[in-house]
Amino acid sequence: MDEDVIEIAGQFYIRATSGRSDERTRVLKHDDTFGVFDRFGDVRPIASSEQGLFHRGTRHLSRLELRLGRDRSRALLLSSTVSDANEALTADLTNPDITGPDQQILLRRGILHILRMRFLWKGVCYERLRVANHGLSGVPVSLELLFDADFVDIFEVRGQARPRRGQMLPPAVDGDRCVLAYEGLDHVVRRTALRFSPLPDRLEPGRAQFDLTVEPQRAATIEMVIGCEEEGGPRFALFPPDDALAQSTQALRAQRGHQVQVEGRNEQLASWIRRSVADLHMMTSTTPHGPYPYAGVPWFSTAFGRDGIITAFQTLWWDASLARGVLAFLAANQAKDDNPQQEAEPGKILHETRTGEMAALGEVPFGCYYGSVDSTPLFVMLAGAYLERTGDVAFARTLWPHVERALGWMDRYGDRDGDGFIEYAQRGEKGLVQQGWKDSHDSVFHADGTLAEPPIALCEVQGYAYGARLAAAELAAALGKHAEADKLRARAARLRDAFAAAFWCDDLQTFALALDGHKRPCRVRSSNAGQCLWSGIATDEHARAVAATLLHPSGSSGWGIRTLAATEARYNPISYHNGSIWPHDNALIAAGFSRYGLMAEALHPFSALLAASAFLDLQRLPELYCGFERRAGEGPTLYPVACLPQAWAAGSLFMFLQALLGMRVRAAAREVRFENPVLPEGIDELRLRNLMVGDGSIDLLLERHPHDVGLTVLQRQGKVSAVVAL
Repeated sequence: MDEDVIEIAGQFYIRATSGRSDERTRVLKHDDTFGVFDRFGDVRPIASSEQGLFHRGTRHLSRLELRLGRDRSRALLLSSTVSDANEALTADLTNPDITGPDQQILLRRGILHILRMRFLWKGVCYERLRVANHGLSGVPVSLELLFDADFVDIFEVRGQARPRRGQMLPPAVDGDRCVLAYEGLDHVVRRTALRFSPLPDRLEPGRAQFDLTVEPQRAATIEMVIGCEEEGGPRFALFPPDDALAQSTQALRAQRGHQVQVEGRNEQLASWIRRSVADLHMMTSTTPHGPYPYAGVPWFSTAFGRDGIITAFQTLWWDASLARGVLAFLAANQAKDDNPQQEAEPGKILHETRTGEMAALGEVPFGCYYGSVDSTPLFVMLAGAYLERTGDVAFARTLWPHVERALGWMDRYGDRDGDGFIEYAQRGEKGLVQQGWKDSHDSVFHADGTLAEPPIALCEVQGYAYGARLAAAELAAALGKHAEADKLRARAARLRDAFAAAFWCDDLQTFALALDGHKRPCRVRSSNAGQCLWSGIATDEHARAVAATLLHPSGSSGWGIRTLAATEARYNPISYHNGSIWPHDNALIAAGFSRYGLMAEALHPFSALLAASAFLDLQRLPELYCGFERRAGEGPTLYPVACLPQAWAAGSLFMFLQALLGMRVRAAAREVRFENPVLPEGIDELRLRNLMVGDGSIDLLLERHPHDVGLTVLQRQGKVSAVVAL
């Protein structure tokens, strides 16, 4: 394989033929539609580019370029940004020198201001172009929009070759409308409809031309709507742009109405909060079962089980409705049958679901795919955490049959050899070899670098199984099933003892990464051990040792805790899982530190990622970045094909804050409890408004003091208490 090819998670996931272009992209998303644009607002047909307008797993627009004058010059970029709420992309442009046939300058540079404003709503991309003349005389302006649609599957964009494709249908032009269409091998017709106002002077397939005359200190406006649809799916509805934008804004306000408002006086933290909130709103899609945070743009803009569950955990105290939507969606899609190609087994929780031509044809197995070993116990853990957070016993009762099936999967299929540990081994020909969160093919290995043989028992998955049995015990008790609850607690206690005996490596002062198929420990220092603290399976002594190992310079780069310590055979700071830094991983580890009262340790990864956010475009944390050692005056080194934004990267901030505050919300007790809260230097106060507990709510002020954190109740509605325990 070419050394420039980055392969992630086996043969299907991220197989990039090149890194991102040097230009920073701009991303918009709404439900099942997302767009990746360059800073000009263009979609440029560059080989192996991820740019485009995508809908339900297919690229519906592969080119959209603005050109000026007879020579089709590109406008000059002044600035571009995405709004704080991620509602709209705005690009400010101006004209270059525009010349005539004899090279005479017809329009000098900088006379025109071209404002592009674009947003997505319900399968439609809306754009408004405003051309303002700041010259002293009227200006004739020839403006062209060049467009095309290749209708390639998202896996094709990522470099997956196909032996054959469907056929492009003849484009249709009718008045102000041009329709591009493609019939796939799945016999589904996918269409992209472009409509312009005013009527272009010339409209033909791939090109709309407007010949404008703009008077001095006046402006001309062009509106364009681009609708995406597939035969048999929901049809898009065209709204006037102002109406569509108003609906989008109203929906965003409604979404924020039941969420905790988090305010920090530290401006760097405040910027990180604003961007994280906006990214979570953008990544959350509406499903028939409720809101679901899609994993990441562009490669994972769909429902992933593990990602959705972790994001729901991160944000549970901030917005419990995400957890409810995730649980309901995953329960509805829980596996019923045994299907090796889909890695499906009765009771197992979904890994991912995909739309698009290749998934429909089975060219990739991810249409409805169950190849993750951890989604099932994580689902049970989330069900228990949601009950504690909300006190919603009625919903817990509807989930209980799914929890029982998940526990049944853990016992029968997850632990096939009956040793008490959950293992995995690939069954399908096209699926994932590694089925934990580090799903690169080379992510599980022994100290000498030799890859582990399956079936593999990952250390953090045993922690999830422990947490799942305790969570199921609480659910059972709440439903009056006390004998079942006692059995589950006893089973969890036995697992905890067996785990310590089998996984602890005293000389490494950490847990083994995994046990291989021969029950030999993979004696490797990895971040996986930190997630064992989050689940609570570690003893207090082991937790302190793991924390010290992770925070050693070989494990912590200064920008966060690496996925793999620099001492290990396969360490590579540029790899996807063997030395890089993942925000969500660091947040889970910080939550683990906090669980064991290691509050000073929890400050380390939080402070590192807070510092990193200041160097990142829009203060947006990516899926991951490289694990190089922190250098003075420089930001973290970006990973070439990281998703940006990524839901669990955005959600990390909320888990970090919960970890630092030692916060626990218990609806049944109507209590918000803070265990040994800490705030780092430079963050003197934090305000939490509209923190809903049961049918009440509370507003809180937390203030940093030299030796502790003070708590003030600003407002209270209903019977809700706030407690600090030191």
